[in-house]
Amino acid sequence: MAQDILVVGELADGALSATTVELLGAAVRLAEGGRVSVTLLGSAAPAAAAPAFAAGADRAFVSGDGGYEPFRSDPWVAAVQAAITQAQPAVVLLAQSTVGRDLGPRLAFRLDTAAAMDCVQLAIEGGSFRATRPCFGGNALASYSFATSPAIATARAKSQDALDPPRAGATGETVALPGPAEARTEVTGREQAAATGLRLQDAPVVVSGGRGLGGPEGFRLIEQLAAAIGTHRAAVGSSRAACDMGWYPVSQQVGLTGKVVTPDLYIAVAISGASQHMAGCSGAKAIVAINRDPEANIFKAARYGIVGDYKLVLPPLIEAIRALD
Repeated sequence: MAQDILVVGELADGALSATTVELLGAAVRLAEGGRVSVTLLGSAAPAAAAPAFAAGADRAFVSGDGGYEPFRSDPWVAAVQAAITQAQPAVVLLAQSTVGRDLGPRLAFRLDTAAAMDCVQLAIEGGSFRATRPCFGGNALASYSFATSPAIATARAKSQDALDPPRAGATGETVALPGPAEARTEVTGREQAAATGLRLQDAPVVVSGGRGLGGPEGFRLIEQLAAAIGTHRAAVGSSRAACDMGWYPVSQQVGLTGKVVTPDLYIAVAISGASQHMAGCSGAKAIVAINRDPEANIFKAARYGIVGDYKLVLPPLIEAIRALD
């Protein structure tokens, strides 16, 4: 059964964000022949329409007004609501990002509907939209159906697949959205956390260290392991306990109160596997655990486990990976 889908697009460095491209791919599969639309807001939005059509959109609601930058709730809610009024979608998809976390609940309230947040699976079953998200600290999955329309869902980065291959040369309809509505907030400045290399959320491999490292010097081995894998593929993360003790920057914290990552491979070194941490990495396709405690909870979620002191395990592992090159 055909379903019209609207994706709330985001731009990063003037281009479609990776998650927006993934959501457009998911929307094409969910639409089952229905129309896929996308909203694009900001000075780079008009140029992003063509890539959006290639990624799966049939129609783009666009405003190139720079007043939409940086993100503020009031103008974005009004613009997306205007697009929803015209598109009449059955489902609205957003990224589980700063934008999505803010807009999802606000749109649900305005439209008298419901929002499912931080979803990892999106499907049409029996003609109805169903969203699945982790619960109980990532130890279980909850599946939700909707009694109201449109259904609103935010999705984790990398939980959906982009169109492969993209629709090269595809075109679509462009609809102009009005300039930004009045905002009740003002962004007076920004401070960017210092971080080098890949962002945790973008890395296909994440190597994380925990309190069991015994001190900040333990992260040197973690960084060496990530470097051996390749700084273009691997990023270094940390548990909250290690960050709280000042062993590693808070910007690299993985967990319920940190970053949620969904890499192809997550290597947990000296991390016990508390539910708060697992909530941040349970979406990984494969988890490898290295811990000297054979009863550590992390082994329950790991595909592969090594019981041993990381100081003895990591050096030969690093050398073996380097030898592969």
